[in-house]
Amino acid sequence: MSGHTATKNRSLIAAVVAAVGASICCVGPFVLLMLGVGGAWIGNLTALEPYRPIFIGVTLVFLGLAFRKLYLVPEVCEAGKPCANPVTRRNQRIIFWLVTVILAALIAFPWYGPALLG
Repeated sequence: MSGHTATKNRSLIAAVVAAVGASICCVGPFVLLMLGVGGAWIGNLTALEPYRPIFIGVTLVFLGLAFRKLYLVPEVCEAGKPCANPVTRRNQRIIFWLVTVILAALIAFPWYGPALLG
């Protein structure tokens, strides 16, 4: 794995972790209720709500870094390396957009979640 590929992967992973943190206060209780788990302790997950804007900002920064690596910075790669294969670059871009859509759905959950619940 080249250094550029590792950096792209780390940016996407960091964006996913940040988005999960941003949505845990809203999606977490919903998922637990859907699984039949109840209790007053589920309300403790909403304690992360004040930090949601920070998590969203971090998510956007890491998605921006991954976008930059995939689309704006020309990749320098030696012939014969996996990064020299155009299929690898295309797969990385597909994964990036799939992750971006999933993260957007997680971040937007507080706006469409109430419609699912009621």
